[in-house]
Amino acid sequence: MEAHKADPGTVRVAVLSDTHGLLRREVVAELQDCTHILHAGDIIRETDLDELRLYGNIYAVRGNNDVWQPGLRDLAGLLRFSIAGVSFLMTHDPWDVPRDLEGVQVVICGHTHKYRMEEIDGRLWLNPGSCGRARFGGDVTMAKMLLRDRKVLRVDRIDFD
Repeated sequence: MEAHKADPGTVRVAVLSDTHGLLRREVVAELQDCTHILHAGDIIRETDLDELRLYGNIYAVRGNNDVWQPGLRDLAGLLRFSIAGVSFLMTHDPWDVPRDLEGVQVVICGHTHKYRMEEIDGRLWLNPGSCGRARFGGDVTMAKMLLRDRKVLRVDRIDFD
């Protein structure tokens, strides 16, 4: 990804996953300069999703632990959308990513609680990790993206104590 300074035409996007009913105040602080919030599932508390809506346009998918939660079980399991001309596909479990990714620039998933970012076949694959409780020996992380003119300019990993 190219590093660019943010300018007025740049769109800031927060990417979260696996909050598991713990929406940390330090995570909320990171949302303040973002206009869009992507949540890759396992939200657990509908009130957390309601709070996230206060901070920006939200795209959220249902995680495996959300199926038991009224108000969350009806979220889509897979979303395709565009922000600033960048095409996204988002699902909770990486195993649910479909084979047909034509036109998709960024694939976002969660579930593993491990941060992962890599380019495969010219496409960015991003798992922001878990920004709720640390699980499976992993770190508490999220990501922030800068988008402009149909391009991902930058992706930053955000780590929490």
